[in-house]
Amino acid sequence: MSSSRLRTSTAGACLALGAALSGCASVSEPRAVTLPPGAVLVAAPAIYREWSDRTEACSGLTRQFSSVKWYVVPGVETFETDDGPKVGMWTSHGEIDRIIIAGVYENTEMVVRHEILHHLLGQAGHPAEYFVTRCHLTWDSWDSAQGSVISGPGE
Repeated sequence: MSSSRLRTSTAGACLALGAALSGCASVSEPRAVTLPPGAVLVAAPAIYREWSDRTEACSGLTRQFSSVKWYVVPGVETFETDDGPKVGMWTSHGEIDRIIIAGVYENTEMVVRHEILHHLLGQAGHPAEYFVTRCHLTWDSWDSAQGSVISGPGE
């Protein structure tokens, strides 16, 4: 390889590396977490602590319950997110996790525990080992574990 080609190749690699590193740096910078319109900060009802204990037991994972800020979007079945409509959502930013629940589902154990499991795992996505096998925290696995068909709140 000629020395001018080597310089061009090295310069290109440095530019690519610089772009990759600057992209990584922007990911780690603090950013505001956007809450759904109408989301209201609430104190976690006592039952949420019990549900958290159950979720810790089935998953074998633990995290500080007090590090979660709880939000409810009153009077809605779903709320809009960048990924489409949701009944619940977990986000994490630094040491604070946020769990947002659609008002219609705020007393639905499966929905609340599903989001608690995200908090315990510290990740999005639904590893089947935890969400299906261990804790039964998807609609289908919850229904079969309960021995009945539950299609939503109050049904």
